[in-house]
Amino acid sequence: MKSAVLNVIALALFAALSPQLASAQEAERNILAAGKGSTQGLIAQDIANLGDRCGLPMNVGVSKGALESFFGVRNRHNTQFGIVDSDLLTYLNSYKGENSDVREAVQGMRIMLPLFDAEVHVVAGPGINSLQDLRGKRVGVGEKDSTAFLTSQLMFDILRIQVAERATGTTDEMVELLRQGEIDALIRVAGAPVQFLTDGRIDSSFHLVPITDEVLRASYKPVSIPGGMYPFQKTAVQTVSVKTLLMTYEYGTGKNAYYNNACKAVSDFTSLIVDNIDELRRTGHPKWKDVNLTEVPKGWEIGTCVRRGLDPNYKVSCTSTATGGAENKEYLDLLGQRLKK
Repeated sequence: MKSAVLNVIALALFAALSPQLASAQEAERNILAAGKGSTQGLIAQDIANLGDRCGLPMNVGVSKGALESFFGVRNRHNTQFGIVDSDLLTYLNSYKGENSDVREAVQGMRIMLPLFDAEVHVVAGPGINSLQDLRGKRVGVGEKDSTAFLTSQLMFDILRIQVAERATGTTDEMVELLRQGEIDALIRVAGAPVQFLTDGRIDSSFHLVPITDEVLRASYKPVSIPGGMYPFQKTAVQTVSVKTLLMTYEYGTGKNAYYNNACKAVSDFTSLIVDNIDELRRTGHPKWKDVNLTEVPKGWEIGTCVRRGLDPNYKVSCTSTATGGAENKEYLDLLGQRLKK
């Protein structure tokens, strides 16, 4: 069943542009995150705000999901950062040894820092009380190449669930299709609370479907969405989550001015995030409180430029004052221990 996802990856790889080079004078910083106003987008904006306070502006770009963010970092001009879901990386890591497209896709990609857990939300009406009940049903999975599109395919493959249709479209389109009975359920993977589930369009005739399949809980992190987080859901619901990661590229080769500038940007923002993690938890998106900077997934390399930024002696060349500093030395120590393994 893996062929469906492999085909999507192959199409994304060959549709992408080759990396473009830029001169030192053209250098800028860009981060890709899925969904304007989404948890990813707000986390990316918090990171960009750190840069603004330091005099290092960063643009926040919107992608359709993990695949576009992944390939954006790999191929887009001056795009050094992307927020990507870990199940995509797990899949790529599993098959890079046997598939040349996957090997090419991961070439040069590096982990920068782990971020938050994104909960899998499955919203459905009466009669659907588990993922198994989705057999033969019509399921909305978001836009093509979105996180929900990819994660739902991986989960259905693991569980060997054959649905009647995987409908694609924007979140607003999925909500309307669900309300009109054109689909039986919709899937969204995002850090709770998810905005569209709090605006009243999903009423008490719908509910969150629990995900308790042991085979999934072995691959994904079991979590609970508290009762009352959404107006239509009064009781807690068990589900699973996907770790989101900040990805970058291996610019540490020093092969040209473009790579040197990109490497400096990666080092600078690695240092800024680690040094300001406490401030981000106080004033940033609530999901920063869940971030554990030592949860680096196995099987992926940490880039040279990231390691430079983690060095306690590394100094960011701010053109204005930035906060943070010595109070986060324990994170640097923990990260240093983790990266030595």
